[in-house]
Amino acid sequence: MKFNLKTITAASLLALSSQLWAAENYVIDTKGMHAFVEFKIQHLGYSWLKGRFNDFSGTFSYDDKNPEKSNVKVTIKTASVDSNHGERDKHLRSDDFLDVSKYPEAKFVSTKVVSTGKGTAKIHGNLTLHGVTKEVVIDAVEVGAGKDPWGGYRRGFTGTTKFAMADFGITKNLGPASTHVEMILNIEGIRQ
Repeated sequence: MKFNLKTITAASLLALSSQLWAAENYVIDTKGMHAFVEFKIQHLGYSWLKGRFNDFSGTFSYDDKNPEKSNVKVTIKTASVDSNHGERDKHLRSDDFLDVSKYPEAKFVSTKVVSTGKGTAKIHGNLTLHGVTKEVVIDAVEVGAGKDPWGGYRRGFTGTTKFAMADFGITKNLGPASTHVEMILNIEGIRQ
């Protein structure tokens, strides 16, 4: 089989162009605490109770040219729940809510990304919480991307989703105003 310079050049350019448009892989920066998984729920309909999970990890890939090829995977250690009140956190870890001894992790794995405009998307995926897996949709917005002072490259997103606790088998009655939890995700990833 004979190869000429044009064939080799064309093949090289094709390989290079596919690399330029391929998804970039990122690790969520939890070591530097540049990422947050937060939640809020109404307290009796009178105020908002807010908190976060302090221990989580994850990765995402992002394809700027084809956002629908992007994906996200996050694992949360449920015992790391922190609502800024020790007794409440103990209750949240109990079998009334997260039951962390039985379900030490919650996971989100994306199944589909739908671009809704420049830098915005709906991320469909499976959330496993309290031993139950259900689809949720995260409304995501790109915050920005670029070089960091340490020679790396970072990309950040914020996202929100809301779901009924009962959908995940958490049935503790907190009143009619407190049936749904809103999750707020601020994610900064370091390109690998």
